[in-house]
Amino acid sequence: MAEPRRTIGEHGIIGNLETAALVASDGTIDYLCWPALDSPLIFADLLDAGSGGAFSITPDLENPRHLQLYIPDTNVLLTSWTAENGSAEIVDLMPHPKASGLAGPDARCLIRRVTATRGTVTFTVTCAPRFDYAREVPEVQRADGGVSFKGRDLSLKLCASVPLACETGAATTRFTLEAKQSAWFILGEEALACPDDEAIAKEIAATTAAWRSWLSQATYKGRWREQVLRSALALKLLTSARHGSIAAAATFSLPEATGAGRNWDYRATWIRDASFTVYAFMRLGFIEEAEHFRLWAGQRVMAADVDHPIRIMYALDGSEAADEQELAHLKGYAESRPVRIGNAAHAQSQLDIFGELMDSVYLSNKYGRAISHEGWQHISGIVEYVMQHWQEADAGIWEMRTQPRHFLHSRLMCWVAMDRAIRLAKKRSLPAPLVVWAECRDAISADIWENFRHPDNGYFVQERGGTELDAALLMMPLVRFVSATDPVWLKTLDAIGEQLCDDGLIYRYRNADGLEGGEGAFTTCTFWYAECLARAGRLDEAQLVIAKGLAYGNTLGLFSEELDKRGLPLGNFPQALTHLAFISAAFFTDRLLDPGHQPLWQP
Repeated sequence: MAEPRRTIGEHGIIGNLETAALVASDGTIDYLCWPALDSPLIFADLLDAGSGGAFSITPDLENPRHLQLYIPDTNVLLTSWTAENGSAEIVDLMPHPKASGLAGPDARCLIRRVTATRGTVTFTVTCAPRFDYAREVPEVQRADGGVSFKGRDLSLKLCASVPLACETGAATTRFTLEAKQSAWFILGEEALACPDDEAIAKEIAATTAAWRSWLSQATYKGRWREQVLRSALALKLLTSARHGSIAAAATFSLPEATGAGRNWDYRATWIRDASFTVYAFMRLGFIEEAEHFRLWAGQRVMAADVDHPIRIMYALDGSEAADEQELAHLKGYAESRPVRIGNAAHAQSQLDIFGELMDSVYLSNKYGRAISHEGWQHISGIVEYVMQHWQEADAGIWEMRTQPRHFLHSRLMCWVAMDRAIRLAKKRSLPAPLVVWAECRDAISADIWENFRHPDNGYFVQERGGTELDAALLMMPLVRFVSATDPVWLKTLDAIGEQLCDDGLIYRYRNADGLEGGEGAFTTCTFWYAECLARAGRLDEAQLVIAKGLAYGNTLGLFSEELDKRGLPLGNFPQALTHLAFISAAFFTDRLLDPGHQPLWQP
């Protein structure tokens, strides 16, 4: 294993609700897919240091301190350097779709404005995109007002307020700014007209205002408000303004365990993760996002039938998720090979997704628009599918690449699917064979209580007839299958704390999963654990676990998928599931700590 040039946690994220870029604390953009989040990378240095392509801005300062922060209540990122001989900062953003005035509402571009904040500072800038996942070095040539990068299927243009030089595969410049002077760079579509200083300033101001306008809808006023709203802003960057879908993370192939081959592509919409995200948005008052996803998911439901049930995941545009491929030419983060795009898990059977989908449909109907007659017919078809298949083995929530097994979490979420369908039918007076559905729901419940308990200790276990624990069991009280103070559940909670917990960090499981190497603590499960503690009345413990979970985020409040034994980020980044789990834990714990606080929306 090699040391990475820039670690996963040393990054912020910016985006335009279509794609997103990672900006390292040293001012380098080393990850960007173009033009969409699931398009090929044009900057891939994070996955192949020195060869993958990057957009770097480096000041000549002696041993500077790096600092990153977001302009408050926005996704506009500020990166600064502070040294004895001077200081400087960059403002990085992609124009918000409701703010862009540079080339019309469909303009896609990246804006970087650099300023010398103290002293006289000289900067070196290199923009070296590598198209098609760093498989193509574009031709660089002069263009009207800037420099163009031309490839086989993609052409981009770089404009700047300082002169640019063309080199092989890169545009470069070196310039000096006096204190309070600025220079800017804008990378975008080939047809982009190069703006002036005033237009750049207006775009930054308009995008800042657009993000603040969106965030002003938030109804959460609790004690973790700043961190909760940062999580909401991160989740928003993973949503598609065009489609309404929600990506599981912005990245692919950032390893769960360095050097162990646990490298997956998360630039797709998992029905499970996105359904949980609807929870978070609705709790915070962002009803439009929940409704947009409901429409997107509804289209997937309408296209499903008995022979082609709802899929585990989809591409962001709603098409079939891509098959898994390996990019052998990329070295990988910290030389963690293979680098993969696509995800073979899309072909797995994961029965839990029906529960998460039905839960989101139920909530959307309870607090939003009523389901159509045709939509209910398709939902009824999904319920029938669950009734026929709930007793089958599957790959489970953690997408095990072993033989299918009978996982408690999958069984649990089949129960949720039946329960929420019954509730929805009653609430909206929809036609349904309620007696038959209730019999199935109760049969699933009986199966869980009878067959998924430790033979000696009596607590719930990962799989039928097994003895191992699984952090996915933490969902049991959260979906109201079992009381949060039930004696059997409390035994389970204590067992998870004893066997899967390390200083508040929770591991998903300890048994073999069919993959090489171990993995890190799963950040989502830390916040599930905290919420379970709160629901059990153990509020002091819950607050401490939340505090530790927040401390393991990066300096910007962003969470990766996992953490290594030192608590350093691993896996894809930022991870939607973790941010929404934190929102849920903070929302519920805050309400218990302050009974007088009455949010506008309650679960």
